[in-house]
Order: sequence, then structure tokens, then C-alpha cells
Amino acid sequence: MELRPCIDIHNGKVKQLVGESVQDQGDRASENFVAREKADWFARLFRDKNLKNGHVILLNHRDSPYYEATKQQALEALRAYPGGLQVGGGITAENAAEYLDAGASHVIVTSYVFQNGMISFENLYRLVETIGRKRLVLDLSCRKKDGRYYIVTDRWQKYTKVALSEDIFTMLASFCDEFLIHGVDVEGKRNGVEEELIEMLGRWNQIPITYAGGIRSFADIDRIRKAGNGRIHITIGSALDIYGGSLSLEETAKYVEAQ
Repeated sequence: MELRPCIDIHNGKVKQLVGESVQDQGDRASENFVAREKADWFARLFRDKNLKNGHVILLNHRDSPYYEATKQQALEALRAYPGGLQVGGGITAENAAEYLDAGASHVIVTSYVFQNGMISFENLYRLVETIGRKRLVLDLSCRKKDGRYYIVTDRWQKYTKVALSEDIFTMLASFCDEFLIHGVDVEGKRNGVEEELIEMLGRWNQIPITYAGGIRSFADIDRIRKAGNGRIHITIGSALDIYGGSLSLEETAKYVEAQ
């Protein structure tokens, strides 16, 4: 188990948001925390603490008037910690190289691959041909509906028809290096984790998986370790002191490392 840091950028600022509240219309979202520091400050902090494989997420649509400011923040973070961060948000085969050249270890992709509710194998193959499987992370962030977890896209606003299962994991793993999975229904709420989802992830063990959503305490970390059979990496946002929460980043990193 690893603690993997995160830098979420919305309207040109580092923020922690309630995941299900993000809306493209009006660039609105419910905010838990808005940082005074810029994204590169957090990148250097994570670099100095040797926290690797974190993710930088752009939370504005490319048509947003805030998109360029958000993108600039992301690029500055990648340059501050070359090779230490992954990046997602509006990534396509056409623009992936810009982020990799800026220092990203991987690009994280959802909406480009999951289009019109289905998997676009054309775009998936194009990505792999352009950047290679080893530099691609597929974001399978999901919400529960009718008893199953469905992948959601477009800043988690749209349900796809693709439900998570071990067969889906195995098929998609042949195209990428890792999965990133937010439990969107609990993301940013600090009220507990999606244990059922984590148990599903823990039963399957072929490539690394990072889980995010609802982590608020060391007890939640213990639940993830147990439910995920010690195989699942984690990301914590709003609960950390650097983002206005009560958990010390340094103490949390030590606790996770000891698991």
C-alpha cells in the first residue's frame, strides 16, 4: 500500500471539492478547501517528502474560460516534480505528449476512452500507439446505480453503460499500466469509504490500483488494507492538514508505509 498524493485544480486554483458537485455549466462545485499556494508548491512538497505516483487533475472542461489557467497550474506542478506525478483531465492522443514532455510519468484518461456510454477502442488503441501502454493510467472512477458500480465521465457528471467487474478490469489492463478509481459518491465528503468497491478491487490483482474517496481516518486506511487485501494504493484529499483537514500528511504517510 502506498499513499499517493493529489493536486486537484479547478478554476485555476488548487482545491478540494465534493466530487459529485462538479458542474461544467458555470464552472460550479461545492468547495471543501481552496489553497492560497499554487500547484507547484504542492508538487515540491510531495517531492521533498518522496511521495510518488500522485495525480494532478484538471477539473475544468476545455471550453471553460478557466481552462488555460488550470492547465498552466498543472504544467507548473509537473515541471516542479518531473517523473513524480501523473496528470489527468481532458487528455487525448493529440495532447498527451505535451504533459509527458512537461514531466508527467503517466497520463490519466477517462472521457476520451469512454464515449457515448461505451468503450471507444479506436481511441484506446490510438492512445497506446501514441504514448505506449506503460505511460497510460485508465481512470475508472464510478458511481453506484442499481447495485453496480458504473464508470462515470466528464468530471463524473455522466454515467456510462460500463459496469466494473473483474472481466472489465482484466480486459482494460491489457491497455494500461495502472487504474485510478474514485468512489465518486463519497469523494470529498469525509464520511467513509466504499468498502464494497474496495473488496472488488482487492479480489483482482494484475496491475496497480489507486483508490480515492471518503478517507477520513487511520481506521479508514485499515478498512482499505483489509478489504483490499493490502493491494490497493490510496489517495487522501480533504482529510489532510495541507487541504484543511485533521490528518497530518507526514504522520499519514508514515502510517501507510508501515502497513
